Amino acid sequence: MRRIFLKACILYLLGIFVVISPFSSFVFAEESYGQKRQAMIENHIKGRGIKDRRVLDIMGKIPRHLFVDEHVRDRAYGDHPLPIGEGQTISQPYVVALMTEALQLKPTDRVLEIGTGSGYQAAVLAGIVKEVYTIEIRKSLAAQAEKRLKDLGYTNVKVKYADGYFGWEEFAPFDAIIITASANHIPPPLIRQLKEGGRLILPLGSTVYYQTLTLATKRKGDLDVQQMGAVAFVPMIGESDKKR
Repeated sequence: MRRIFLKACILYLLGIFVVISPFSSFVFAEESYGQKRQAMIENHIKGRGIKDRRVLDIMGKIPRHLFVDEHVRDRAYGDHPLPIGEGQTISQPYVVALMTEALQLKPTDRVLEIGTGSGYQAAVLAGIVKEVYTIEIRKSLAAQAEKRLKDLGYTNVKVKYADGYFGWEEFAPFDAIIITASANHIPPPLIRQLKEGGRLILPLGSTVYYQTLTLATKRKGDLDVQQMGAVAFVPMIGESDKKR
């Protein structure tokens, strides 16, 4: 009788293990990602000079690993770009932080992003400003990013499948514009859609090799330009291709 009782207890405990084990694995994985995310903030972002507390806080919360494919999730918090399909990449965390900080965003701002990609930069912006409008020229990436952002609860982001060269006139003017693909000039429609006093940032220069991260502030219709250092981004395509 005792042997039967012990056997029943063992089976019961094994049953609990089977039920709990997958959940435990999930918890451990999330804890691991959380630790990697904080290390990213301390070592690659804060450690490299980013001071904007809002940028640090929001990037310390966003599950970056959910914005990349499963086979590269273990590398999601390293300070390097990662492939997201169709020859595109998610930018390295430091560059995302640097570009976001440079825009000097306010909670009431409306921001236009050109080049949605996986949606990560849009998520960072959405945690800081009132409204984000993001355009992606690749249909599959636009659809994936829209679903991902919706599933993660970002209600203040609108995604559009279109050529970002022409901006989003319907919701202009914008307090800030961020272009996450390289271009050899600033598209005129985007300059028109930028508010007076607004800021625009992009990798400007050669679309084949390296570019200069460039911050432009609109003053009396003209752009006051500041160069921020060398970067390397994938090229902007569409109408921008015709202007090379």
